[in-house]
Amino acid sequence: MIDKALPEPPRAIRVAMPDRPRHYVFVLLDRFTLMCFASALDALRLANRMSEVKLYSWSLIGEGGETVSCSAGTTVQLDGDLGEVGRDDTVLVVGGTEIAQATTPRLRNWLRREARKGITLGGLCTAAWSLAASGLLDGKRATIHWENHDGFSEEYPEIDLTKAIFTVDGKRITTAGGTASIDLMLHLIARDYGEDLAALVADQLIYSAIRTDQDTQRLSIPTRIGVRHPRLSKVIREMEQAIEDPVSPATLAAEVGMSTRQLERLFRRYLDRSPKRYYMELRLAKARNLLMQTDMSIINVALACGFTSPSHFSKCYRAHYGSTPYRERGTHA
Repeated sequence: MIDKALPEPPRAIRVAMPDRPRHYVFVLLDRFTLMCFASALDALRLANRMSEVKLYSWSLIGEGGETVSCSAGTTVQLDGDLGEVGRDDTVLVVGGTEIAQATTPRLRNWLRREARKGITLGGLCTAAWSLAASGLLDGKRATIHWENHDGFSEEYPEIDLTKAIFTVDGKRITTAGGTASIDLMLHLIARDYGEDLAALVADQLIYSAIRTDQDTQRLSIPTRIGVRHPRLSKVIREMEQAIEDPVSPATLAAEVGMSTRQLERLFRRYLDRSPKRYYMELRLAKARNLLMQTDMSIINVALACGFTSPSHFSKCYRAHYGSTPYRERGTHA
């Protein structure tokens, strides 16, 4: 016999009615990331629903004050232009692709003006770049999507850039994007109204593994390469941390207690390429990120990726990507 009983409605968490809802102002930049924004917004909506109290309110603003398109092409109606916000409001800038272009002079001036009020400012996904370009992250801990990490660290060396999924440093908040917005909002909801409410919101989102600011963005090296070999993982980690000053295969091998020939066989067996080739691909991948994300000169990109000769850099880049660094930069621009 089929049990036709209706499922129990989700239980509510009783919290004290606030004097006024905590207000979030979402600043949507051109080509913002939809998932990042929607994840943050829906967590606030569910906090209201599960508490049966209007704990949070929000508004959507952006340059022009009419509509803005996300990176997927969907258009969102805005509530208004960049204007005055309350001193108790939290402003979250939502970035996406082409963040340098989306960070306009008007946006930077507006962010600086609002920051002088002492409000809490955040950058979701790539919008840490917007805060940094406005001088609002100097001396702070911050994070950004891993794909933008190389360009950001070169452009803003004075910022303590981490690989965490989100950071909260005083009145500055940054996230890595994607579902990291959920983790951030659960953290803020727990801080405001307790962990029980945050856990109930997570259940509603079918979000069973809540992460903290101690969790990193990318999968572990063994998971990424599909190989669980401690020595191989250690060598790759050393390579990733020494892009600007490459380490010789002999040194890498010695650090894990192997001969150069043994290291060569290890890479051939599991990655079907030599250690030298794998290392070169890591350096070229970083170079491509810097070309796409920064205005660094070609020579400075080459030096940042361990190439002492621009001609050698150009030759290696063309062999791997089928285009020269100069042409890549021109095409992207």
